[in-house]
Amino acid sequence: MQFLQGSGSVADQPDESAWRSIPLNSRVTRVQPMTGIVLWATNPGVETDSIQLEYSYLRYADIVTARQTYDWATVDRLLAKIAGRGHQAVLRFYFEYPGKPSAEPAYLREVADYLPTEGTSEGKPTTFADWSHPELHQATLDFYSALAARYDHDPRIAFLQTGFGLWAEYHIYDGPMKLGKTFPSKEFQARFVRHLSETFRLTPWSVSIDAADRSRSPLAEEPSLRELTFGLFDDSFMCQTHSGYNRDCWLKFGSDRWHRAPAGGEFSYYTDHDQRLALGPKGPHGIAFEQLASDFHLSYVIGDGQPRYQPTERIVEAGLALGYRFRVTRFRAQPGFSEVTVLNEGIAPLYHDAYVTVDGVRGPSSLKGLLPGESLTVRIAAGGLQPELTIESDRLVPGQEIGYNASL
Repeated sequence: MQFLQGSGSVADQPDESAWRSIPLNSRVTRVQPMTGIVLWATNPGVETDSIQLEYSYLRYADIVTARQTYDWATVDRLLAKIAGRGHQAVLRFYFEYPGKPSAEPAYLREVADYLPTEGTSEGKPTTFADWSHPELHQATLDFYSALAARYDHDPRIAFLQTGFGLWAEYHIYDGPMKLGKTFPSKEFQARFVRHLSETFRLTPWSVSIDAADRSRSPLAEEPSLRELTFGLFDDSFMCQTHSGYNRDCWLKFGSDRWHRAPAGGEFSYYTDHDQRLALGPKGPHGIAFEQLASDFHLSYVIGDGQPRYQPTERIVEAGLALGYRFRVTRFRAQPGFSEVTVLNEGIAPLYHDAYVTVDGVRGPSSLKGLLPGESLTVRIAAGGLQPELTIESDRLVPGQEIGYNASL
């Protein structure tokens, strides 16, 4: 248990004989901010209280209009729509997508020796960016610097996903995979993740678990890179071979990475069976979703197809099983002071700052990073006969609220 003293001078401290227990009853019934089942922002059923997060792909070419010149209108419109629904965004920028031109900034195509590769992926003509060219390297680093400068403090973004290859999922499983040409060299990948680690101070960012493959990535094998605070996402969660390949990829980054960075993913699209039974009683392959989510300490999972297969109540139930869940286990007060103990009874920490608050006065320390089973006790310079307890965060959009369970 952690204990933190709130404000108050040495001469103005609580009277240890004056504490009075405060009755408190509360129950979390809504999926918590920054957790749960995620729908695409284009899903027709996205205006629902059953989710807190919306997902969207974005193209670099739609933002970068010239060297170090950006038009953020596409991002701003998207975030405004998502926040207007009382939700937050999970964003992923990509360079390659089967059947589409590569999405690098258009001005690069005018550089004489910049030579994209025309190939085929999933049976469709697909263009792959030219990672042999240093201008693409610099454009990518510059982009993320500008993205962080504009949005790192923006509560409309919960999580950022990033990577290279098809769908930015850290592979070219079908197509012309050539390290240093159609896929960045290991040297640039190392430079890239170090840059993001230095650039994003507040917004958690993640890469695909496929970055564990050391034939194309240095992230899992180089200790200095593994130590960086990046999360992981698994785009074939609950697939038939999850206990083999997927699990191995997760573990190559360390079994406790979720202590400091979010774990997320997407329900497997390998088969219709995977999608249809993802939230079934035994999942598609004999393991219930809640069990596997707990094993990997998921905070969120993209399940855009689930409204076709499951009722809203089941989507809420599954969403409530993810991420953090706070319980107030003690609340006592006296004139001018309160003392509150909060337990995380979820399966993962909260990855953004949030504060126990009494009558509008925030506690001295954040609940961010409080692990499952751990408690935090804070004293706050506010109290009295009927103090009001809330959990406040600057990383929420209007309509969101961090709740807590309590039976005191």
